Amino acid sequence: MKVFALFLCLLCFFAANSQAQSVWQARLDGKVEFYQTTDFGIVLTGTDNSLYAIDGQTGETLWRRRHKGLNETSVTPIPSTDLILLSLDEGSKSRIEAVDLLSGASIWRSDKVKGDVLQLAVEPEQDLLAVVLVKKAKGKVGEELKRTPTIHVLRLSDGNELWKKELDSDVEMMPSRFGENLGEVPFTLDNYRAPLILDGRLYLFYEGATSYDARTGKEKEREKFKINEDGLALTEADPVFDEKYVFTSGRGKIRAVNRKTGEVEWTADDLGVTPEMAVVGDILYVRTGGQFTRIEDGEIKEKGSFGVSAIDTKNGKTLWRYKGADKGLTNFVFSNANTILIADKDDLITIDARSGKRIEKSEHDVEKAQFVLINERGDAVVGGRDEIAAFQVQSPKSKVKSRLEVQGFAEIQNPKSKIQNQVVWRVKHKAPSRGVFRLVAGIALRATALYFRYGGIATSALNLVRGAGLARSVLALRWSGLKNQFSSFDLTTLASNSAKNYVTNKIYSYGIASRTSNLLNRVGGLQITTPSNIRGKIIGGAINRVTPSRSDVQESLLDRIDPVRQVEKLSNYFLRRKRLADLRGNYMYFYTDLPKPFDKKGLVGVNVHTGEDARFILVSEPDARFVTDETVGLLYSADGNRLLAFDVLNR
Repeated sequence: MKVFALFLCLLCFFAANSQAQSVWQARLDGKVEFYQTTDFGIVLTGTDNSLYAIDGQTGETLWRRRHKGLNETSVTPIPSTDLILLSLDEGSKSRIEAVDLLSGASIWRSDKVKGDVLQLAVEPEQDLLAVVLVKKAKGKVGEELKRTPTIHVLRLSDGNELWKKELDSDVEMMPSRFGENLGEVPFTLDNYRAPLILDGRLYLFYEGATSYDARTGKEKEREKFKINEDGLALTEADPVFDEKYVFTSGRGKIRAVNRKTGEVEWTADDLGVTPEMAVVGDILYVRTGGQFTRIEDGEIKEKGSFGVSAIDTKNGKTLWRYKGADKGLTNFVFSNANTILIADKDDLITIDARSGKRIEKSEHDVEKAQFVLINERGDAVVGGRDEIAAFQVQSPKSKVKSRLEVQGFAEIQNPKSKIQNQVVWRVKHKAPSRGVFRLVAGIALRATALYFRYGGIATSALNLVRGAGLARSVLALRWSGLKNQFSSFDLTTLASNSAKNYVTNKIYSYGIASRTSNLLNRVGGLQITTPSNIRGKIIGGAINRVTPSRSDVQESLLDRIDPVRQVEKLSNYFLRRKRLADLRGNYMYFYTDLPKPFDKKGLVGVNVHTGEDARFILVSEPDARFVTDETVGLLYSADGNRLLAFDVLNR
């Protein structure tokens, strides 16, 4: 108690001294229009006049480029590389530019590619970059906006175009954020699954499911069907795959596409809306129905039928279906290879993965439950926007080794698993009653959603398999704005996608870091590679492609410091990248009225393993786009022409 009292006194001191709350602030050359964190701990920040790269830990400006008219969809990171793409409009001309995140220097430019890059897939080993662009993608929230995306496949090393394809028809787009009196906002393709490059084929999911030869553009397989049923986002699942098949969903069907031939070998029919799939051994598990974000206004809507099914991956035969869930079905998780957990609006339900029979059903008492996860203690954590509760889980008894044990992964066990779904702890933090309701509700949703940015499902036997195998090698090499506009989505969607947000330990370096890649490889656990197809183009240790003029890059910090400090700086950024690759979410944040002595609004971070209020962030009125960087323990928020960083205080 004495320690806790001392802690409260310290926090009281911070609360009384408002200037001390800001760890640093960066004054920029105009109003902050957008900002986004990157995997290297650098915050990309756009004003009316410029794009800044700001060191997230110190607030130093790493570089600045003058560009008017940039918005949040103008900047796109390329996963597992040190590059970002800029979509630039200059009068009647437009281009995209690959820029070194660390120095701001241009690596290549292309004036054949017009529009904002809204999604992409990359395969560095094959020197392939597929980008999906849309022109004039701005509109008002609540109004329908349709555009025709264009797909360009480029060489990643130099930007040369291999082929392009315009879709046959317009597709409905989604606002980047929701709210009142926003005026025009950028629209996105976040309501569609990002493209996927696998086995030399490019898969697209905008007008149904289509695959192309990734290098030539030759169409291989196409099935057209309506995406976004009833105006809801992401009603179809992200594709999953095993050694033989890629599994896709749509129009109530699951399709098994042969990875060698590209042909559909079998379909499983009449399943209904299928927003989530997972492969374990030779069984494909699918969730049907659930909670979805309405594209028009961001509201959450339920759509059935609700349940879980198991399908034999060899022939598409449905092995069992569980239909005992009610409205509001959440994502599913595996406490071990034989036990599936879901929650509906009333109950936490445990299902035998082998038979589909219900093991246990007990009330969770969480208002408007939207997600379930497994924490490191093996407890099921059920939560919504302002409440989470943990339950002990009963698993089926079996003398047969699970599929994961056979693969060398220990099952997650709970020593008290014989107790039927008993409450372990419960925490509730209501959103502040003061303030504009819609704004407060939006901030509260964003606070909770922060957890899922970091691949948030804390531990799960199934997620260990995903992380150890295919997820690391392929799923990470795709990008969708979903990770940046995460607070626009319901928590069920974020929970079902978070296990796929892994960051790889392999980085392909094309920029200034390629000069010192041998030294940077000393950052333990990271593999930093200069791709073989560009090594011959390195002159004096730097890639010789585009030489930016002084009007392009100002305040380039790395150009002003000596080589030793330059290596130190680069090592620091790659160390943050290493920490991010190892990071899993442990804290779920809630925007609430803080208790005395604070007597103000702020964020409380609840440890999902223990249920303790373990963190506090003293930021009363954050910008609705605020974001945290767990690798440095800071929260970023904008105020006019300032970007500010606030400390995350540990209890």
